[in-house]
Amino acid sequence: MWGEGGGTDNLVRPLCTVADTLLDGNSIICQNKAGGTGVLATQYVHDQAADGYNLLLGAENPALYKILGLSDITYDDFDTILLIGSEDVSIVVPNDSPYNSVQELIDAAKADPGKLIFSATGSGGSQWQACGLISAVTGAEFTQLPLDGDSDCLTAVMGGQADVTTIKSSQVMEAYKAGSVKILATLTSEPVEELPGTKPIVDEIPDFTEYLPFGPFYSVWVNKGTPEAVEKVLSDLFKQAYDSDDDQEVLKNLNVKPLGLTGDEANTYISDWTKSTAKALYNAGLMDKSPADLGLE
Repeated sequence: MWGEGGGTDNLVRPLCTVADTLLDGNSIICQNKAGGTGVLATQYVHDQAADGYNLLLGAENPALYKILGLSDITYDDFDTILLIGSEDVSIVVPNDSPYNSVQELIDAAKADPGKLIFSATGSGGSQWQACGLISAVTGAEFTQLPLDGDSDCLTAVMGGQADVTTIKSSQVMEAYKAGSVKILATLTSEPVEELPGTKPIVDEIPDFTEYLPFGPFYSVWVNKGTPEAVEKVLSDLFKQAYDSDDDQEVLKNLNVKPLGLTGDEANTYISDWTKSTAKALYNAGLMDKSPADLGLE
């Protein structure tokens, strides 16, 4: 899985803990492999035998690897065991920021292109995607400050090293309620109940609608070629763990929208997400080839 303490780790580790209690004579060992917005973890699992003993517990990033030239591996090289859930993303600025709305932020960024600092993970990461989306829709230009993970991006904003970032709503909730940061909007079409006082981006900028929902998703995968019988056992195991009261409580506490999808439903969700995100990145000038050229329309 991705790095220790990040959104992926916080979500899938409890799922594995529940699944482990359902096993008879075996155990699940969670191993973090940080780096390259998930490239290292994805490559590691891809290089293992397709026997079901090595699982990839990750987020949305590999859907874009080939598109962005980060790796030749994509989710086409894996079979989905369980699509767990998705998260909302918030646009966050320091508490003492002069900007109190997304439009004010956008106006400032357009008035002086590149002046505002956007803390972001590397190419293909959630903040990198979001920055591209915002630029594609509004024409605003930011200078990205590359950092290792979500928590680093938030810390940079709180410490004044960055003017803005985007962060999973679950990860910013504590800082927001403590008054350490301001949330200008959520990248959603509807208000986020867990973040009272915030509003969805479409309230200010309706043009975002065609790119929503936007935000990370989390899933369990195995290498393509894993025997169907093994995949069925794993899918049943993780679905049972997912349905447990303990894991549903984790999803609720992390503000993750439960999906619980398998098979064609999971594949359709990932495909639709990839197409809409690729469209935004291309429109922002972050992709050399169009979605049509890549067969994503």
